[in-house]
Amino acid sequence: MIKKIVLGIAALTLMSSCVSKKIYNDLENKYTDLKKENRSLADEVDELHKANAEFDSVNKSLTAELTKLKADRDKLQADCAATTNNLKALQESYAALEKNSNDALASNMNKNRELLAQLEAKEKTMAAEQDRLNKLRDELASSTQRLNELESMIAAKDASMKKLKETLSKALNAFEGKGLTVEQKNGKVYVSMENKLLFQTGSWAVGTEGRKAVVEVGKVLAQNPDITVLIEGHTDNDKIYGAIGGGVENNWDLSTKRATAIVNILGENAGIQKKNLTAAGRGEFAPLMSNDTPEGKAKNRRIEIILTPKLDEISKMLNEF
Repeated sequence: MIKKIVLGIAALTLMSSCVSKKIYNDLENKYTDLKKENRSLADEVDELHKANAEFDSVNKSLTAELTKLKADRDKLQADCAATTNNLKALQESYAALEKNSNDALASNMNKNRELLAQLEAKEKTMAAEQDRLNKLRDELASSTQRLNELESMIAAKDASMKKLKETLSKALNAFEGKGLTVEQKNGKVYVSMENKLLFQTGSWAVGTEGRKAVVEVGKVLAQNPDITVLIEGHTDNDKIYGAIGGGVENNWDLSTKRATAIVNILGENAGIQKKNLTAAGRGEFAPLMSNDTPEGKAKNRRIEIILTPKLDEISKMLNEF
């Protein structure tokens, strides 16, 4: 797997005007919503792995119970055989006693009736246990089948994301060493772009070389309609006090504008479903390194394109358990 190289975005020029309360709140709400959506997708994948572990546990439990029921059934069968032998012996005794005494005959008949009743009760119990065993076997088979289907779907999603990562790496090979990396982790594919590839200092206009890279990403996404795409803009923690180019009010604003610029380029590809695209500005609140050094700040200034498989089918199957 290609080692992750963090994206950088150029140093920001300070702005003098302050953001209005309404714009600030709007941006903050958008950030919160997008952060929740991103976290929800990550949690959903975690829940899938937890569900898989839980199914394994249920499978082991049902198998253990099945083994116990088989042992109980074998014991009942042995008891039934013993009772049958007792019945045979009593029947022989009954035949002998019948010649000697009506009283003895009546007594033995009562005992025989009791033994027959006991035998019938044990046979009913064994039949009920057999029915229960059959039902458990059917439930175990059904659960195992659904578990196998779920595991196959998860494996297919992982294989699909691996293939997507390989396709992107091949398509973007020309930009290796120019500030672009492709990485697969946590069931997602991350395309990271440094500022030197995309933007001039203080600008959200994508340069010629950066546009070429984004267009190549778009070509791959157009062939993968079942992928959701989150474009995140990131900055360091240097405050912006004055307007840059008459349009940026703070780090969130700049990171959002840069993310939106990438979305706009991807949107030019008619093969990409626009409903799968999301632009998010995260400002300085998701740093990769400490902002105490120039090097750390450079690592934190970046654009990340996060590709996530849709999990509708897997979620539906989980709801059926």
